[in-house]
Amino acid sequence: MDSDKKVTILREGFLVKRGHVVHNWKARWFVLTPEKLLYYKYDGSRRDSCQRGKILLKDCVITCPFLEFENRPLVFKLQTKHGVNHFLEACSREQRDEWAAEITAEVNKLQTNEGVKATKQQEPGGSQLHNINLSKVLDSMYDVHSGIKMSNHVEQGSTYSNCFSGSAVVDWLVFMQLALTRVEAVTLASALLEEGFLRTVGLKSVAALRTAGLSEQFMDDSTALYSFSDSLKKRGSVKAETSLSAVELSGTVKKRGFLLKQGHRRKNWKVRLFVLRSEPAFLHYYDPTSDDISPVGGFSLRGCLVSSLDDNGVPSGVKGNIQGNLFKIITQSDTHYFIQAPSHQDKMDWIDAIREQT
Repeated sequence: MDSDKKVTILREGFLVKRGHVVHNWKARWFVLTPEKLLYYKYDGSRRDSCQRGKILLKDCVITCPFLEFENRPLVFKLQTKHGVNHFLEACSREQRDEWAAEITAEVNKLQTNEGVKATKQQEPGGSQLHNINLSKVLDSMYDVHSGIKMSNHVEQGSTYSNCFSGSAVVDWLVFMQLALTRVEAVTLASALLEEGFLRTVGLKSVAALRTAGLSEQFMDDSTALYSFSDSLKKRGSVKAETSLSAVELSGTVKKRGFLLKQGHRRKNWKVRLFVLRSEPAFLHYYDPTSDDISPVGGFSLRGCLVSSLDDNGVPSGVKGNIQGNLFKIITQSDTHYFIQAPSHQDKMDWIDAIREQT
């Protein structure tokens, strides 16, 4: 292709990619075009002009969600026509589903003449829900290897162990092809709830049942918690315990996204997954390349000052060849955080969201 030819960019942003040879996870900048998905390395605070790789979309098969990596529920898989698998992780369910949907749409456009559809989810014909065996679904959920993963969840200062979120159940049902769509998966999960196979945990899922009245309404929500009713099959019970870090992480998630953060000691720039919570207002950041689900750092937003930094020149305290879209947060204890957003709009959205909580 002629390099002077303007490429149509359909979508771009950070995704975390699993390496082919060394199976580590690295944050890369992805650019979706009509025929290819391109990715670039970020060298410090600046996008490398050299393209690191490309995925040809023709005849790709997309699997979303892809749930075979423990502690990474936001992965989707692209399999090329030559059978090469690419595993990509987004910062949120919404972002994951939007990326997968837009890639799928491009694959389908490339295949319109052949009448082939891209996603695995569309392979079976028609809804299977009317004759599904709920006991078999439950047995599959219990399966040690391929069943739903249970973990600790925090809600309003209490930690609930051995449970899972509503969204995780819906993801799993779609991934296992027990339901074709998320809507169908909610119907199936509601039936499991109604039959007493699953039960509500914590406040949000219980409140949903009350408002639903007689019908057992299951929530496709990452903050609504559920567990198995039969605690004999799964060792351990759901219990609530309160700790300081649990309180920090107990607020409602207001915003999630990949941002670049300058280190305090070495002043190097790294991609971090930032999660903004309210009540209590905290901003935590995670290392997306690590399998550890605990934050690398975080701070209370009470009394914080957040300000946009000018794109002209390098501000004091900032090191490196900056691409702009910088903002600074000064905490109550006078710690300075320099953060770079992928775009001006992202920067303004984050500043507004943080200011609402300070």
